[in-house]
Amino acid sequence: MKTFTATPADIDKKWILIDAEGVVLGRLAAIVATRLRGKHKPSYTPHMDMGDNVIVINAEKVQLTGRKREKPNYWHTGYPGGIKSRTTGQILEGAHPERVVMQAVKRMLPGNRLSRQQMTNLRVYAGAEHPHEAQQPELLDVKSMNSKNSRSA
Repeated sequence: MKTFTATPADIDKKWILIDAEGVVLGRLAAIVATRLRGKHKPSYTPHMDMGDNVIVINAEKVQLTGRKREKPNYWHTGYPGGIKSRTTGQILEGAHPERVVMQAVKRMLPGNRLSRQQMTNLRVYAGAEHPHEAQQPELLDVKSMNSKNSRSA
């Protein structure tokens, strides 16, 4: 019995479409991160980009539990006194609601060069429209995955 190690010729990338409407942000990010890394495949190899191309639509309609909408997000401009903040709710209702989903998925991945490469396979759109119809993405029903996995005991 020999250990299988994937080579670039063995990698088969698919296009996955996920509708984020009504899905809890953390659960969505965990599923997307698993798909981006390729851990759902039996031929998973940790040092290769085995993951699929993932398209997330309706990012503005993602759900947050508890008081996470009121949680402040900080950044610094680089100038003295340049600390800025916005709540997650303000970002979701603002001009770039897809950034909330992107940041959640990014934080679910390990912090290395490979995960930065895998993040380029993620496309997030605020509305239901996306320009990737030519790739014929498969629809992944995340809502039914969550209902099966949660509270099954």
